[in-house]
Amino acid sequence: MSRDSIRAKLGHDTIKVDSEKHIKVKQEICATCKEKYCLYVCPAQVYKLNNQGQIELDLDACLECGTCRIACVKKAIDWNYPRGSFGIQLKFG
Repeated sequence: MSRDSIRAKLGHDTIKVDSEKHIKVKQEICATCKEKYCLYVCPAQVYKLNNQGQIELDLDACLECGTCRIACVKKAIDWNYPRGSFGIQLKFG
């Protein structure tokens, strides 16, 4: 599924992005990870690899499922729920 089609489906929901990030990646640990499961398991494709080989986040689409935290075998992802009134608000949920 392409990133654009995922964005279209997520377009029905509202995501209020917090300036205080609820996901933080420990880049020094990520640099040692060969698998980089976070790039593949996130249903919203929040994670991507930049030109320097570092993980970047696009939290505007985060579904707050926590899959990335579970899949990260190196424990490099510090994941918490967003602060109150921030995050995803499901239109049909």
